[in-house]
Amino acid sequence: MLNIDINTLYEEESDTEMDSMESHGSVVTHLLSQVKIGMDLTKVALPTFILERRSLLEMYADYFTHPDQFVSIADMPTPRERMVQVVRWYLCSFHAGRRSGVAKKPYNPILGEIFRCHWNLVNENCTDDVNIDTKNVIEGPVPWCKENQLSFIAEQVSHHPPVSAFYAEHYAKKISFSAHVWTKSKFLGLSIGVHNIGKGWVNVLEHGEEYVLTFPNGYGRSILTVPWIELGGTATISCAQTGYHATVEFLTKPFYGGKRNRVTCHVTQPADKKPFLVINGEWNGAMEAKWVDGRVETFDVRELPIEKKLVKPICEQEEYESRKVWREVTMGLRINDMDKATAAKYAIEQKQRDEARLRKENNETWQTKLFKEIKDNGWAYTAPLSERLHVFHNETSAT
Repeated sequence: MLNIDINTLYEEESDTEMDSMESHGSVVTHLLSQVKIGMDLTKVALPTFILERRSLLEMYADYFTHPDQFVSIADMPTPRERMVQVVRWYLCSFHAGRRSGVAKKPYNPILGEIFRCHWNLVNENCTDDVNIDTKNVIEGPVPWCKENQLSFIAEQVSHHPPVSAFYAEHYAKKISFSAHVWTKSKFLGLSIGVHNIGKGWVNVLEHGEEYVLTFPNGYGRSILTVPWIELGGTATISCAQTGYHATVEFLTKPFYGGKRNRVTCHVTQPADKKPFLVINGEWNGAMEAKWVDGRVETFDVRELPIEKKLVKPICEQEEYESRKVWREVTMGLRINDMDKATAAKYAIEQKQRDEARLRKENNETWQTKLFKEIKDNGWAYTAPLSERLHVFHNETSAT
């Protein structure tokens, strides 16, 4: 047996698996024989070799791979500049989720699974020094995270439909993010479409602003050969308090010609129909921002430093934390032992089915741990920073 540290397997880049995809062509062909165009793939068993070595809950954490881009929203002095920074962070948040050119599918989280991590911030725009002995945010989502670090927690709150909820906060800057996403996959012939249903909220607490955003859809193309991922569809970002709005179009590649990964964004201010800012480019590469006053700014997401997420070792994790749940599957994939990975995956899923059957027999409903259901089928973190600061303010005022 190889001497491999299981904790490192989740940090490795994906990788040399492109050549193995074509060798499994017969398996894919067998899979395709089971499905029809337009069919919902939720209950279709996909072959183990196409799995990425991490849970979908961990993949959502990659929206904060550039934590300074997110946290610096709170540093901007005007509503207009804060809106622009929200847009900048949003456009820079997708590329890190794709670790290679090969389309791989993260593990479907089991009901009750959680993932938590945090990031250091060391950036010219975020001057906090993480080496200073600041206090831990004990009542926060990651109790060992300090006030000048960004924390993240996610939970699989529903199995049918498969809803993931996640939350992030930076205590010192008083900014947070909350979201829920339900993914629905469909077979489209030579590709697979993943429709992201849900939305997210950026809350800038010092200014009382909430930015509501939606997510693009994903597509796995060329699934008979070497599949690749692209994003498509329209997403929006809006702030009811200030009236700023952005429309983001993720453009899919035309069948003939054209480029992959194109994105265009129009940002408007209150009462204006014409945008004061237009951004064009590639969501995983270079983008150009053109302002109404003639200014032009370029930026490339590939040049942004990727901050490594900090996760507790598996031996210190709770039973239902993602890396602990999927450790045997991850090991099997890493050593290319598909029988081991498949058996481990089946055992996890069978345990989930058995527990669901017992709940049904005993007329019990599942109780979520960290998130609660709200209106319009949404989900919210049970102890967001806004509520904790409100309680603290009231307690301070009373004394």
